[in-house]
Amino acid sequence: MATAMVLLASNAQAEFPERNIENIYPWGPGATMAASQVIADAMGQELGVNISVVSTPGAAGTKAFQTALEKPADGYTIFDGYVAPLVLQPMFGNADWTYEDFKPLWSATSNSFAIVVRKDDDRFPDFPALVKYMTENPGDLRYSPGVTDALPHMVAAKVMQTSDVVAQVVPYPEIDNAIKDLRGSVLDFMVINPGVYASNKDDVRVLAVLSEFEGASGTYGGAPRVQDFGIELGMKGLAPMGWNWWLVRKETPDDVVATLQDAMGKALARDDIHQKLLDMGYVPLGYSPDQYKEIIAPVASDLKSGIDAIAWEKEKLQGTK
Repeated sequence: MATAMVLLASNAQAEFPERNIENIYPWGPGATMAASQVIADAMGQELGVNISVVSTPGAAGTKAFQTALEKPADGYTIFDGYVAPLVLQPMFGNADWTYEDFKPLWSATSNSFAIVVRKDDDRFPDFPALVKYMTENPGDLRYSPGVTDALPHMVAAKVMQTSDVVAQVVPYPEIDNAIKDLRGSVLDFMVINPGVYASNKDDVRVLAVLSEFEGASGTYGGAPRVQDFGIELGMKGLAPMGWNWWLVRKETPDDVVATLQDAMGKALARDDIHQKLLDMGYVPLGYSPDQYKEIIAPVASDLKSGIDAIAWEKEKLQGTK
């Protein structure tokens, strides 16, 4: 009896975490997964356990969320909350959750998009020159954001809508094929992310970074941002970029959440982790759990304006035919 009581007391006093933790990541293996693993490793060091980043692609990120939602709300499963499954897919009616259905840890990283041309293309010395050409020749140029109707397309359509210019959009299921066509002069310009830029920087020239964040310029070799030319981007804050915010289920006990929040905050505050993420092309966001709602709430309305901009683009292109 005494032994049983000791065991019960020992179990009751056990501190979280007692075992390894999983971060459910919504895409296939790649650069963004590597960035999440950098944070996970540092956070795991703070907690004294291993945190593995588990690739769970499918259904535009919603498969990962569904997988994580099936796990117990005990803190041993973390949602790698990217904007697509967290905000966009619920907007499209493809998910039955909202950002308010989770408890936040810290924001992780952002990766801004940029408009690029071929390095040897001298028609457009800067972004205003591209805008001027599209103003004078509506629908003449061809561009690609990769997959159409996704976030990069929304951002590109919005920035063009604010300048009342339009170009023909060409979809590609794989952005590597779009890069090949840009090099081959099939496309006039593209919208890319830092990972694509890092792999193709010898072949492209950045005209404008599509972000208001100063740090975003550094991921593209110090290239100017749209607003540096006095041109409106049309979106604010996190809306015009890819980003992720680590989350847990809403039912997770507050003391467990506090432990995870503390560990992630300490991991992100490390200079070596900050620099490693920057070197990979990702800007650490550094928003605290307390800032979650005030930062995320405006994103949905801005993204709705991006969806509307794509509809505007289609209508505008019809008028050029």
